[in-house]
Amino acid sequence: MSYAEEFEDRWFWETDAEGCLTYLSKNVAEQLELFGIKTLGERLTSVFRLDQGELEHARSLNFHIVSRTAFSDFQVRGVKGLSESWWSMSGRPWLDANRQFCGFVGSGTDLTKNLQQEATIKRLATSDSLTGLANRQRMQENLEALMKTGSENETPCALLMLDLDGFKSVNDTLGHPVGDSLLIQVANRLSSAVSNAGLVGRLGGDEFQVLIPGTDDRESLSSLAAKIIEEISSPYSIDGSSITVSCSIGIAVAFGEASPGSLVRDADIALYAAKAGGRATYRFFEEEMLIKAKRRKELEDDLRLALSSDQLTLVYQPVVSTSCEKLTGFEALLRWEHPSKGPIGPTEFIPVAEESGLIQHIGDWVLREAIGTISRLPHDLRIAVNVSPIQFRNPALLSTLANAIGESQIDPSRLELEITEGVFLDNEAAAQKIFTALKAVGVRLALDDFGTGYSSLGYLQNAPFDKIKIDRSFVRGAVDSSNRNSAIIASIVSLSNALGMETTAEGVEHQDEIELVRELGCSHIQGYVYGHGLKIDDLLPELLTGLRNMQPVGHKRSRSPRKNLLRSVKMTVNESSKAVRLRNVSKTGALIDQVDFDERAVGITISIEILEDELRQAKIRWVGDQRAGIEFSDPIEIAASERRCTLLR
Repeated sequence: MSYAEEFEDRWFWETDAEGCLTYLSKNVAEQLELFGIKTLGERLTSVFRLDQGELEHARSLNFHIVSRTAFSDFQVRGVKGLSESWWSMSGRPWLDANRQFCGFVGSGTDLTKNLQQEATIKRLATSDSLTGLANRQRMQENLEALMKTGSENETPCALLMLDLDGFKSVNDTLGHPVGDSLLIQVANRLSSAVSNAGLVGRLGGDEFQVLIPGTDDRESLSSLAAKIIEEISSPYSIDGSSITVSCSIGIAVAFGEASPGSLVRDADIALYAAKAGGRATYRFFEEEMLIKAKRRKELEDDLRLALSSDQLTLVYQPVVSTSCEKLTGFEALLRWEHPSKGPIGPTEFIPVAEESGLIQHIGDWVLREAIGTISRLPHDLRIAVNVSPIQFRNPALLSTLANAIGESQIDPSRLELEITEGVFLDNEAAAQKIFTALKAVGVRLALDDFGTGYSSLGYLQNAPFDKIKIDRSFVRGAVDSSNRNSAIIASIVSLSNALGMETTAEGVEHQDEIELVRELGCSHIQGYVYGHGLKIDDLLPELLTGLRNMQPVGHKRSRSPRKNLLRSVKMTVNESSKAVRLRNVSKTGALIDQVDFDERAVGITISIEILEDELRQAKIRWVGDQRAGIEFSDPIEIAASERRCTLLR
């Protein structure tokens, strides 16, 4: 063995004129023989094989041996392919003194470590370091390769986009190490559920992707999605904690000429629809989703412009004391007047603002505008402002409030921040700290939309709320003795009184609802019954004169939803029957015309044929202009009434 063989990473070889090995360095020979490959006396090409994958355009090793030409840096390994060793081999023919060909001589170096390192680097570059799944780069490369093949062979493929529901709460409450452990377990379950059907990858955070080649079958894809949701939604045990998360899935299928970018976009849009539809579910992409997504993007772009071009305004809806019907303040309501599309409602643009991050800028503007308005109002009036959960969690909220209050020189207790239960869901402890800081500023706090969310009494006990706002869904229909809304309102009022909090009934629209919420003990009323929102410049003249008494407007009595009808029916009054015309009907009453009643008829009982051959008892509640409103003694099934009346026309 030469010095080079002993101390350098180099080996040598020789062949005879027939191309058979006559010498091979011991270290290489032993490695080959370990895998059953004979060396000395064997043809060189029977011992080594060229890695054609690396040298795609190179001449074969056998060609150089036969043609007696030199070769350099050929990447070779054992012919049986069992060895993990790789070498770089170079060789040249050698001649004797008479210029006769005697064989080949050459040398080589060991490439094994380098190739293993390269493989490791490549694996790390294309694998997610936490879960070991394919990373974003590898998923993209496979998707592009698959869709290139698909465009040639017209073979479909499907892409599933996954997002965990509830993962952020795990990170915030239990810490990132637990969150990482959860992601690893989710990755294992996801890989098990998909198995050999496709390639699973993690894009980052709690976002995963599954690429399914060769299928567009909605039934099989639905089964796979349902299986994934079931697997991932089963409880996890991590560091003694039982954790439950779920996932939402968007599915898109591509054919022929579709691009990788459009497939990812479609799956993303389907995922957005799945999460909007209640989560822990899956949705297939539909063209209508893309249309809506484009509309949403257009709305987002318009909203950015609206914020900088004074298209947003505030209107102020009265909040009235229930006991004395005096104005106590207003709620600031955000309005958007689009220059070409007209008014756009908050239910349409506020979700867009929250998802795009614009809510922070909009919320700050609303606060500063409302605080400025407070400085213009008489000192006995206050203004309530909605604060979104996103704005609430931003540390800048406190400085925005302090600066605006300082500049306007108002009493901070004249500002009431309305906050929904959503602020507690991610981190209740953090929310409590923010509440403490807000109370230190001196503002009032109101719990908005109470009863529509989780309604945990635990955080009511600890959070320093001054008021609970009873959601309009409980006020609507509360005067109907057949539903339980009035009992719910009474319970909320009782709870508020016990905790020393005021209560505002929202969405009061009819005058009989005023009487009800007064009887149930609500301290304040807000709703159309005392007027819609108005701009401050329209309100100030009367407010500055001392006007505080509020007069209710609108319908005096609440009405059940009505179905428009028009047909002739029989009415009986004091055993005398006549034909009248039924114009519409609800479950509690109806409107009839072609009658000749006067005011003396109010309160009398009649019989009327609402359904065929079926008389209903009712009382006349009002009369006028040959019309009368009647109230049934017992509610009717309006759907059945509508069907029967349709048949009788």
